[in-house]
Amino acid sequence: MIGVFDSGYGGLTVLKGFLEKLPDYDYLYLGDSARAPYGNKSLKVIYDYTRQAVDFLFSRGAVLIILACNTASAKALRRIQQEWLPDHYPDRRVLGVVIPLAEAAADVSRWGRIGVIGTRATVESRVFDQELHKLNPKLKVIEKACPLLVPLVEEGWVRKPETRSILKKYVLPLKSAAIDTLILGCTHYPFLKNDIARIMGKNCRVLDAPAIVAGKLADYLVRHPEIESRLSRKQARSFSTTDDPERFRTFGEDFLGRRIGEVLTVDLKE
Repeated sequence: MIGVFDSGYGGLTVLKGFLEKLPDYDYLYLGDSARAPYGNKSLKVIYDYTRQAVDFLFSRGAVLIILACNTASAKALRRIQQEWLPDHYPDRRVLGVVIPLAEAAADVSRWGRIGVIGTRATVESRVFDQELHKLNPKLKVIEKACPLLVPLVEEGWVRKPETRSILKKYVLPLKSAAIDTLILGCTHYPFLKNDIARIMGKNCRVLDAPAIVAGKLADYLVRHPEIESRLSRKQARSFSTTDDPERFRTFGEDFLGRRIGEVLTVDLKE
């Protein structure tokens, strides 16, 4: 089973990419909506929350976990991989979404001017800036924190004019900076991709983050048969949330375009 973790609903965008690219595998999704957003929280809190989520997913049978949350990928992934995983689940793996997006942006950028929008924690970590400059030191990276977008998506305000107005204020400075490629550095932001692309205009490519991450996962499974061979293939999909299960189910079914059945409510607190 493949576990997919996000601070709330945003990881559903990544899961949808997986279901389109790799539909045969079993997936277990966990959204920590009760404690979202993660982007305004301290490093310790983000790590503790992420570790609790990873432990939950492994205890339910996941062999491989994708941290669909960019904040968790930026702030907790490395420590979990290096310190926690070897002592608790040495035969399992946890992957993030930052490096796949950085690699894709570096590959497609025409003029070497890349923009990143993300939560405050992700932007302040400078993880995208660091990963992009590892790939190409000459790149110009311009980042913008957009702390209001996650709560707006979680509230179902994607199509509200107020959201479009706030979004415009966030991304217009990046358009003025003449970036040619934009990374949506939060899994909630693909819900707003069409509006973002409209604002940025035809001279800026807004990356399709879910498709990119799904493609990278497919590559990873080919390169790591020792993990792939242990993944169950019954096309099962299970969903868990730390908040209102009915609200999650309604949102999830609307976005995924399919029934998702019962949503389990979990408490991740230790």
